[in-house]
Amino acid sequence: QVQLVESGGGSVQPGGSARLSCKASGMSGNIDGMGWVRQAPGKEREGVSYISNSTGSVSYADSVKGRFTISTDTAKTTVSLQMNNLTSEDTGVYYCVADPSIFRVAEAGYKYINIWGQGTLVTVSS
Repeated sequence: QVQLVESGGGSVQPGGSARLSCKASGMSGNIDGMGWVRQAPGKEREGVSYISNSTGSVSYADSVKGRFTISTDTAKTTVSLQMNNLTSEDTGVYYCVADPSIFRVAEAGYKYINIWGQGTLVTVSS
């Protein structure tokens, strides 16, 4: 059974940076698609960024373009999200997600993504 374990959440001041990481375990090889979905207080979950391990394709929500960067390690089992120039609007629980067809699935809706981590809280506040 595949497990996703996130790390790197915490409190950050506006304008600051944070880096989230997520390691996948419990499978042979890797899962092609990985990414991040977040949920702000009182709001619906939203897809933040996804990456395909096989093609290197990435996608970002408009709200984070130019500020967030997604990447995977050489083993393609750890996905990271570098977040810069954070604002209070970035506060929320960030979930690591994985799915063999993540771009297609995410387009249909985040709720269709196959595998989810427990989530890590990022709080942006002065």
